Amino acid sequence: MWQRIYAVFQARNREFLRDRASLSWNLILPIALMFGLSFAFGNDRDAYTVGVLQDAAEIDVESHPFLQTRFIRFVAYNDAELALQKVARHQLDLLVEFGDATRYWINPESPKGYFAEIVLLQAGEKTQASINKQQVAGAAVSYADWLLPGILGMNMMFSCLFGVGYVVVRYRKNGFLKRLRATPLSSFEFIAAQVASRMMLIMLITSFIYTGTHLILDTRMEGNYFTLFLVALVGAISLVSLGLVVSARVTSEELAGGLLNLINWPMMMLSGVWFSLEGAPDLVQKAANIFPLTHVLNSARAVMLDGATLADVAPSLLALTAMSAVFLAIGAKVFRWRQF
Repeated sequence: MWQRIYAVFQARNREFLRDRASLSWNLILPIALMFGLSFAFGNDRDAYTVGVLQDAAEIDVESHPFLQTRFIRFVAYNDAELALQKVARHQLDLLVEFGDATRYWINPESPKGYFAEIVLLQAGEKTQASINKQQVAGAAVSYADWLLPGILGMNMMFSCLFGVGYVVVRYRKNGFLKRLRATPLSSFEFIAAQVASRMMLIMLITSFIYTGTHLILDTRMEGNYFTLFLVALVGAISLVSLGLVVSARVTSEELAGGLLNLINWPMMMLSGVWFSLEGAPDLVQKAANIFPLTHVLNSARAVMLDGATLADVAPSLLALTAMSAVFLAIGAKVFRWRQF
């Protein structure tokens, strides 16, 4: 069995490496996006963001004049530790808690926090309530720091889904799978070889891109490199497995492309590739958790920006492992060798 898997694994690797255009695109696109977006948007965010510490999920804008300020996005938090960490990292310009006495936390090194504080104090004069100030120290997280996991995850997503899903459909359409069916190779062995091949290639490409951008842009890395590698590895397996589900029975390349895009675009929009879902409705945030890419990016950012350990990201790794098992089981069960 292992010899058959290795033979298909080796053949798929050679096919990909000989396709110079595809290989170059997988290397150049994420690097170009990373540098271009970092240059265009790396200096600042577009609006002020203020956290409101409260138990309720909805913010009552009538409860304080400050909450009616234009051009400030208010986000509710019930986890004080998480919110204070975001203030320290300049991801929140200010954190405020309203009550009989108003309390707020600010990073003295945050330029936007300085102006948000002035607006808060001016609004507080209208209420005559006492205001208590506390400072939180910490270095800023740049846009490049936050964006890098998203770019790498997006490139991994496209490579895994199209690099397996589309290719297997092409194999079926041109009769290559039909010829393989005449060999002792089983559907499980073929799928295992495809997963192993794409996983190895994606990890090599992703490691190369990460190393280059990390060294040149000096992006933040607070956690352990092995933990980050493990997150990428488990995520790649899950995404490849999802691509195999799409290609298990589809015989048309056009239909395969449509189905893969039907998965790609919602995943790219809702998994936090370009922007955070903080402040989005709970339904949207819960829906995002059905996508493997969401768990990959959340874990990668936790490791890179917050120094999360393997134990911290273990729930996401377990979710990705469970998804992979389900996708592989479905793919092997419904796999079709012939076009008809």
